[in-house]
Amino acid sequence: MKLALPVATVALTLLAAPALAQVPPPAVSVTGEATTSVAPDQAQVDGGVTTDAKTAREAADANNAAMGKVLLALKGAGLDEKDYQTSRLSLQPKYAPDRSGPTTVIGYRASNRVTIKVRDVAKVASVIDVLVGAGANEIGGINFVVSQASKVLDEARDKAIADARRKAEIYAKAAGVTLGEPLSISEEGGSPAPVFRSKLAAPMAAAGAPVAQGEETLSVTVRVSWAIKAKEQ
Repeated sequence: MKLALPVATVALTLLAAPALAQVPPPAVSVTGEATTSVAPDQAQVDGGVTTDAKTAREAADANNAAMGKVLLALKGAGLDEKDYQTSRLSLQPKYAPDRSGPTTVIGYRASNRVTIKVRDVAKVASVIDVLVGAGANEIGGINFVVSQASKVLDEARDKAIADARRKAEIYAKAAGVTLGEPLSISEEGGSPAPVFRSKLAAPMAAAGAPVAQGEETLSVTVRVSWAIKAKEQ
């Protein structure tokens, strides 16, 4: 008699377990896509100075002096100091091209690069002119930027939801069911980051190069699950 209660309790638990399981509602899941085009509103320009000399000290000193002129020129052109910063600084030995014998150091190369944020794309060419005019002998490239990509995509998000509904209705009709309310909506890939696109490759021989920013095509993808139910007879 003492074993009857525990056995009955276990049996009751096993019988009750299936009743606690939740069956997900019938649904159809689809992805919706949409794109929008917009002109970049900012740019990033990468440039700097590379200097060769016989000794490391001479290369570093000459490079520091040359880069100092570049930075002063950027400040004199009205760029805010927060909009440009050093992105790479290096000092490396240069070796003789003949590899058959012992390695011989024939000099040193110092390099200093700066990345500049241009908040008005119409001023990109003038910024390059300032760099080259101040002695910069390396222009690494131009990246055009859509800084408010997520805000620009708001209209595309509406279109993406409409695209998802269109697809879901096709599937529901083919399956002989009725489309209900959306059960879940998620944007794939998370919030978009600023979009960068290189338009001008290094090296540049001279200033005054024409610059065209064009347009960027931004895209958004959403996944939506819609409830479905049998058609009323």
